[in-house]
Amino acid sequence: VQDKMLLTAPLLSKSTFFGSLVNKCRQVIKNQPSKSSNINDRQTKNINDLQSSNSFTATHSVTAPISISSTDRPAAIANFSVSTNVTTSARTLEEKLGLPPRPKKPLTPYFRYMQEQRPKILAENPKFSTTDIVRVLSKRWSNADAALKKRLQDDYKREQQEFVEIRAKYEAKMTDEQRAELKQLKQDVQDAKDRRMMRKRIKELGRPKKPASAFLRFLIQERTNSPQTPKQTYREWHQKCTEKWSRLADKEKEVFLIESRKDMEVYKKEIALWEEKMVRLGNIDVVRHGNLIDPPEPKPKIIKPIA
Repeated sequence: VQDKMLLTAPLLSKSTFFGSLVNKCRQVIKNQPSKSSNINDRQTKNINDLQSSNSFTATHSVTAPISISSTDRPAAIANFSVSTNVTTSARTLEEKLGLPPRPKKPLTPYFRYMQEQRPKILAENPKFSTTDIVRVLSKRWSNADAALKKRLQDDYKREQQEFVEIRAKYEAKMTDEQRAELKQLKQDVQDAKDRRMMRKRIKELGRPKKPASAFLRFLIQERTNSPQTPKQTYREWHQKCTEKWSRLADKEKEVFLIESRKDMEVYKKEIALWEEKMVRLGNIDVVRHGNLIDPPEPKPKIIKPIA
């Protein structure tokens, strides 16, 4: 069983074709499929909301090329990231800035076919998992009638053309300031994602943990000696501990400081050995820049204008 799990994990990874297919299928399944006749109505409503918004002015016009995917869905790997009409409960970047939601791209022929066929497969096989459903759908799609694929492709082309026109109208209403804010927000989201991925990578590579400071050691001790009461918020309890720490004599603080310094010396040796190992293995990105002979150029800082 363990060997099967080890083989299945990389197979279902998002970086693989089959894993991406399963992930996209889960997204479509999670949301109720919308009728194709309602797609354009929703997008038109977004434009009407956009036009009535006081924060938009028609100062720019934007055009975008039409991207038509192949009807041979299993071979069109690139469509995974650009062909989704899925809505999520999380707010979009536009909504976070107080703008109407951006028009959604239409479903590609394969995912439209998946919406039509999934209920039938699930009715025939109620115990099927998402992976099983995707496997059956892929097989049926490869053997699907050419006329069916042509119908789905024609529907997609028509909706894609309408989507491009609606998106152009949407973007034409945005001001330069709104575009800059949206660009900055996208960059902030990407930076946060990069930091999360780096923390995860560092943890997987076994980087030594930095020891607790003297004050943190004192807090840990206070959790036992003077725990937070039910009527106390954590902030109040923390403030109380901070005041108590400031009133401690230097001799009392020295106990915590000695332990912290001792652990810090051990940490410095461990982190030096670990970073040396990472350099030998080629994992330069996880090594602190100050310890590199030729550190990479820092990212330019974007100075936000003062309102």
